[in-house]
Amino acid sequence: MLLSLVLHTYSMRYVLPAAVMMGTAPTYMLAWGAWRLLSAVLPARFYREVDDRLYTIYQSMVLFFFENYTGVQVIIYGDLPKNKENVIYLSNHQCTVDWIIADMLAIRQNALGHVRYVLKDGLKWLPLYGWYFSQHGGVYVKRSAKFNEKEMREKLQAQMKAETPMYLVIFPEGTRYNPEIPKVIADSQSFAEKEGLAVLKHVLTPRVKATHVAIDTMKDYLDAVYDVTVAYEGTVDHKGQRKLAPSMTEFLSKECPRVHIFIDRIELKDIPEEQMYMRRWLHERFEIKDKLLIEFYDAKDSKRRNKFPGKSVHSKLSLKKSLPSLLFLGGLTASMLLTESGRKLYVKTWIYGTLFGCLWVSIKP
Repeated sequence: MLLSLVLHTYSMRYVLPAAVMMGTAPTYMLAWGAWRLLSAVLPARFYREVDDRLYTIYQSMVLFFFENYTGVQVIIYGDLPKNKENVIYLSNHQCTVDWIIADMLAIRQNALGHVRYVLKDGLKWLPLYGWYFSQHGGVYVKRSAKFNEKEMREKLQAQMKAETPMYLVIFPEGTRYNPEIPKVIADSQSFAEKEGLAVLKHVLTPRVKATHVAIDTMKDYLDAVYDVTVAYEGTVDHKGQRKLAPSMTEFLSKECPRVHIFIDRIELKDIPEEQMYMRRWLHERFEIKDKLLIEFYDAKDSKRRNKFPGKSVHSKLSLKKSLPSLLFLGGLTASMLLTESGRKLYVKTWIYGTLFGCLWVSIKP
């Protein structure tokens, strides 16, 4: 009985945040959909300005749970500008929380609404979210030979034409680094060795196509590239072997005490333009990431483990930046669910919004 109560209490640690974040999605989509219709006759930049503000409200609510609720310590190293910029954000990829890390940095620059993602094509089928990410400026891409360069360029060019602020998040590895799937890691290392590239231990060999298209298309629009390396504390077992990074559920269950984020701001002039040279440059950047992570996980001196080299800042997110959004969206959703007509509209938004979204992304990229 006592064990069951403990397990139930543990599960509630993530059930409540998940219920609120998912539960407010229809409310958010209704608000966004109303603005989308109203702005249909306005220049695209007006739609983007309000869309970014709406996105800021939703994502700051998300950050209330991932930062304030969990109490995680966010430790930032390197060079994170205080002011917002048009950037491409390149990061290592190991779990679903990596998407939230981009939000954590963006909100500290007052650029949360500008975050847009380069996503795997299969994610466009997510209920409500899949369609909306595309509407918000996200780019869905397929891997390898199926990668459509022209499609990606056209979407980015449309964003620039609309003067859309850009905080474009790309994970060049293409898939997650997962210690529990050693074949993926071994195949990545074999490919690097075959191509005459350095073999990497804690990251996968990066793919250059999406990064090259993004930088090449927006080189006169961007202020910089942020090269970001993320490490989650507590992801090493008792034998010193790396474990799977926390899932969103585990993170919300407060299983990650600290997240370490190293930022290197890179000027566009320091990045080669030709794809073959950019490929080498990108791999060199991942070699640097690998060295940082080797130091973090494997340093012989135990005092140097679980941190990156250099100065760091413990950055705590103010409740003023997240709690008002939670109260606003939560209040709107609760008000809707208090009436029968509101409940019907809520359910119809989930059903028809999902169906319409799937139809839309199947027709239009």
